[in-house]
Amino acid sequence: MSAKGSGIRSIQRAAAAFVVLAAGGCAAASGGFEPGVAAGPEPWTSERFDDAPGQFSFSVVSDLESGYRPGVFEVAAAQLALMHPAFVLTIGDMIEGGTEDKAELTREWDEFDKRLDVLHAPFFHVGGNHDLTNLAQREVWETRYGPRYYHFRYKDTLFLVLDTEDYSDAEMKEIYEQRAAYIDARRTNPAAAQQLPYASRLEAKLGEISPAQSAYFEKAIRDNSDARWTFLLFHKPVYQREDDGGLKRIEAALKGRPYTVLNGHLHRYSYAERQGRDYIMLGTTGGERGFDGSEGAIDHFMWVTVTKDGPSIANLRLDGVLDKTGKIPANGASLCLDYGAPPCPAPPGR
Repeated sequence: MSAKGSGIRSIQRAAAAFVVLAAGGCAAASGGFEPGVAAGPEPWTSERFDDAPGQFSFSVVSDLESGYRPGVFEVAAAQLALMHPAFVLTIGDMIEGGTEDKAELTREWDEFDKRLDVLHAPFFHVGGNHDLTNLAQREVWETRYGPRYYHFRYKDTLFLVLDTEDYSDAEMKEIYEQRAAYIDARRTNPAAAQQLPYASRLEAKLGEISPAQSAYFEKAIRDNSDARWTFLLFHKPVYQREDDGGLKRIEAALKGRPYTVLNGHLHRYSYAERQGRDYIMLGTTGGERGFDGSEGAIDHFMWVTVTKDGPSIANLRLDGVLDKTGKIPANGASLCLDYGAPPCPAPPGR
């Protein structure tokens, strides 16, 4: 840098310091950047730090059920404790469920919530089909966690949490009974199970949004028209329905506004663009998954940083987040997170 450039830089720094002091503070008090190089060339590229006041990061974990694999979710929780997101959300299937025994359901929820003790941040529950299989599970959910669908704002960002098991009482009972028959048959005769009503039922694959829920979110969207971005989180890919049980009313309410959709259920990561927006299906965070190297078969959590230009989304595989000792925390090296360690499937081609 020339002498003239160094002089200009010194003047700029003096002016910046004056502005800070005039505002009633100083760099030391605010914890901001305090250069130790007074003048001349600088060993850094810029003083535009990527930590704007409105910027924040949150994380999303995915299916823990079905096909629960012990210890895997604990690895993710320990990794998130190391990384300190502002908060953590799920896209559902946190417990096995599938029973009307409220004492057993309470035990399962107690066990899951205990896994969250290591986090330093709030965890937002989102219901999946395993969590909300029947009317008894609805009652337990509402007693513990309140509404099955809700919304909140954080730093001018709107979050819509949907319930894709939003059936009438009679329909939920019918689906529950059909699902139980299908699961029983699949254990002994998978081919015969595929002929049962549940196997081809639309709700089993895509879920349902009731008119009342659509109306709730239409109002929430209207009431938060100044939100800079909107995130929708739910379990089943209900946006694939074309009828009134799908997402089309909520999508219409969001028309012209920036938003991102995150869901799970199929245990395979996939990305699609719909109506110019990101629709992302997460993989697993401990649920059953393939180990054949096929696309989307991963254990991971999502890391989302909300910036002034919109969200920046990264996916962190559980076998790739190491602690300060260079190890996978929570004894993760003893688990099959991808390939390697105790007898785990070998990668294709080996």
